[in-house]
Amino acid sequence: MPGIDETRQFIPLRIAVLTVSDTRGMADDKSGSTLVERLEKAGHTLADRAIVKDDVRKIRAQVKKWIADKKIDVVISTGGTGFTGRDVTPEAVEPLFEKRMDAFAAMFLLISERKIGTSAIQTRAIGGTANSTFIFCLPGSPGACKDAWDDILVHQLDYRYRPCNFVEILPRLDEHLRRTKAKGATA
Repeated sequence: MPGIDETRQFIPLRIAVLTVSDTRGMADDKSGSTLVERLEKAGHTLADRAIVKDDVRKIRAQVKKWIADKKIDVVISTGGTGFTGRDVTPEAVEPLFEKRMDAFAAMFLLISERKIGTSAIQTRAIGGTANSTFIFCLPGSPGACKDAWDDILVHQLDYRYRPCNFVEILPRLDEHLRRTKAKGATA
């Protein structure tokens, strides 16, 4: 049965949150605030937070900055994953991936379909790894951020979650770089 193994110690991760929007500022960024609230409640640390316009170069530059930072374990973006002309987050981030996480997109789609029906077909949520950092790009609604965090990320970003989780493989993402992350995790 999947669940928390209380014999394992929680390992807090450093998570950066990026909101992609032409119209939001920190004061009215409900999706970014939803993610920050949830990651901190789970025991993780907010490493950084930013808002950038729906622009491929600006999005990519911010994500590249964070994945170059050895102290950031995870990047979560919200917004820009739809089908309008301004929605370019996947186009900005996917070229950075060393490995795509197709199962994240599929799982998010399944969770979304249960909540919003066939409207879930409009999601282009993606996940992957780059420079030993997990990256997740979520839709821009607070509901989508809640669903992704509550039903997927809270578990996979918790070292205690069994039978497996992202934290225990985090140190191995950079085997080729020989950089240690998430000290205390054993894989």
